[in-house]
Amino acid sequence: MAKKFHLGWFLQGSAVQAWGEPFTGAIGRDWRSAEMFVEMARHLERGRFDYVLIEDSSYVGESFGNSRELYLKSALSVPRQDPSVVATLMAAATSRIGIVPTLSTFAYPPYLLARLVASLDQISNGRIGWNLVTGSSDFAAMNYGLPGMPEHDLRYEMAEEYIAATNMLWDSWDPDAIVADTANKFFADHEKVRHTDFNGKWYKTRGPLNSGPCVQGRPVIAQAGGSPRGKAFAGEHADTVVASVKGIEGMRAFRNDVRAAAVAAGRNPDHIKLLWLVTPVLGETDEEAKLRQKQRLARAEASLPQLMAHFGKTTNINFAAYDLDMPVAEMTLTTNGHQQSLDDFKRNAGKKTLREAMLAYRGNSGSVELVGTCDAVAAKMGEVVEEVGGDGFLITTNDTSRRVVAEVVDGLVPALQARGLVRKEYGFETFRENLREF
Repeated sequence: MAKKFHLGWFLQGSAVQAWGEPFTGAIGRDWRSAEMFVEMARHLERGRFDYVLIEDSSYVGESFGNSRELYLKSALSVPRQDPSVVATLMAAATSRIGIVPTLSTFAYPPYLLARLVASLDQISNGRIGWNLVTGSSDFAAMNYGLPGMPEHDLRYEMAEEYIAATNMLWDSWDPDAIVADTANKFFADHEKVRHTDFNGKWYKTRGPLNSGPCVQGRPVIAQAGGSPRGKAFAGEHADTVVASVKGIEGMRAFRNDVRAAAVAAGRNPDHIKLLWLVTPVLGETDEEAKLRQKQRLARAEASLPQLMAHFGKTTNINFAAYDLDMPVAEMTLTTNGHQQSLDDFKRNAGKKTLREAMLAYRGNSGSVELVGTCDAVAAKMGEVVEEVGGDGFLITTNDTSRRVVAEVVDGLVPALQARGLVRKEYGFETFRENLREF
């Protein structure tokens, strides 16, 4: 019997999508409207996706050449709107799919975040997640009045306290605290709403929440940290993990590490779903798919500065300072940003030059290459899940458009459903229940 897996979509930001790429329409003119994202959420729900995750950053990049020029000229992660606004519109337009905005611990006081997410969970009837990120950029920290980002592992130490505070706030209401007894004029039982008074080293908050209980009790927690400290954090707190590791062996090792961390934390490892970032390239024939992949790689090669600028934004590295023909192994590359991404880049670079390594890493298609007809790609995805052990895929593209979404929802998903690899109907009402269905 085929092993079923989960599907999500990793949406890169919440404003301009794939500006300048083919089939993206007039996004440069229409970027302010959330219409495309609302349509996208409806289509992904039609494809019975578990969730759409709205990635975010709250600063304008300037790592490449120590300048904002290329980021603004090429619309690299700018402009971006607050993901909670787009998440609200997506939630209002759908009824079953999970919606996961990215919200940074350094940018939101615990009470503000707990109240915001609880409100979203309520209006969506239990379909909200929180992509918990600790931040990685000094520029972003400075936008919020901070001198810079704390050291990498310290950010996780602070996040442990942060999530303890938000959990306490979400737990301050019992699920049955609201009675709504009109005959006796009795709305809420005060004995089931608790004072919290969290007083930590880094965060303080009084509570209880005034927004009432989450439908799910607590929101679904998504997390993307791939460093040893990040995997330990995910094992203790995450319900789903955004995983970007190349190759079957690396994927299997990553999943085993997170599951071991879950066991060490006293959790059921099956309650954590690791979804691998992939970029399917589809065609009506294998030849057409291979041609589209060749064209895609050619566009990536022509946009090498943009690839380096984007990767430099997440790792805080000025790749413009390096010779493109210099072997990556001879470079001293360190980061206080996304450590796992940089480690994976260096591991896969081997003896490649910076030019070759960047094209192979940023121009390629995620954890595994998926190029072919819908049926061939569906078969490959099933094989990968069997080899790795689970748990599904997060589709992401650098050219997100209505066309790309339609190809996946109306082409790839039916091929996956025909093989019994993904659900044909949602089994439950809430996000967490659907994640744990298989």
